[in-house]
Amino acid sequence: MPSIELSEHDPDALDRASELLSGRRTAVLTGAGISTDSGIPAYRGAGAPARVNPMTIQTYLGDEAARRRYWMGGHLGYRRFTSPDPNGGHLALAALEEHGDVTGVITQNVDGLHLRAGSKRVIELHGTMHRVHCLDCGQVFDRRAIAEQIDELNPWVTVPENIVLNPDGDVTPESSEGFVVPPCTVCGGMLKPEVVYFGEFVPVGRFRLSESLVHGSDALLVAGTSLTVNSGIRIIERARRRDMPLVIINREPTRADAWADEVIAGGTTAVLTALATRFGAL
Repeated sequence: MPSIELSEHDPDALDRASELLSGRRTAVLTGAGISTDSGIPAYRGAGAPARVNPMTIQTYLGDEAARRRYWMGGHLGYRRFTSPDPNGGHLALAALEEHGDVTGVITQNVDGLHLRAGSKRVIELHGTMHRVHCLDCGQVFDRRAIAEQIDELNPWVTVPENIVLNPDGDVTPESSEGFVVPPCTVCGGMLKPEVVYFGEFVPVGRFRLSESLVHGSDALLVAGTSLTVNSGIRIIERARRRDMPLVIINREPTRADAWADEVIAGGTTAVLTALATRFGAL
């Protein structure tokens, strides 16, 4: 089990969190901070790369050059983004679900690592990088099939050995001149990765599933998110309305710290592993 250094963690906070969650069916909300130990960078916090112009839905739909850069950068980073394995934090949550302590995971991440770790009930609030859909006819494609299509359309594109991966799985290409964006093979329409861009709303049905998970639980555990994005705060608000115990694990301060019953300022891998061990799930 990863060690928990006293300089970084308050052992009493871990005890109090264990007491709050013990015997309660707990819903979990996770963010980028749970995947950093797998090598995927976070958007915010210490060491996070700067994102000057993140892709917005308005830019994606209205700027062909920006869309071409986005697809080329995504293609260059896709294989590396999908190669990391789940870490101890992901595995601990899967074990807690199997043990009956966790009711499910609502994640802001698009990396699919919770599912690969074995979690059964996972709501991918912001979508997934593993699927692509057509904005015109609605056809859904496996991202691997689109990657093969890109290779065929752009045989001159090679992936550099040393790439700097961005938090959303892409890299910043030096140039996208001449890059051909694949069309939908069904209708020829515009393809889009099945992720929620900045300026885009979380699908209503997906958010309702998240609400249902929270309403069917007795406590909420937040792990690895600063809660800067409003979708996460909306989940917190649903828990507050029900007066549910709230425990937050994050290295950096979050927008909801003042509302939490317990805050553990530390890494998710060590803390979640410790909780799962205390509950007998590991």
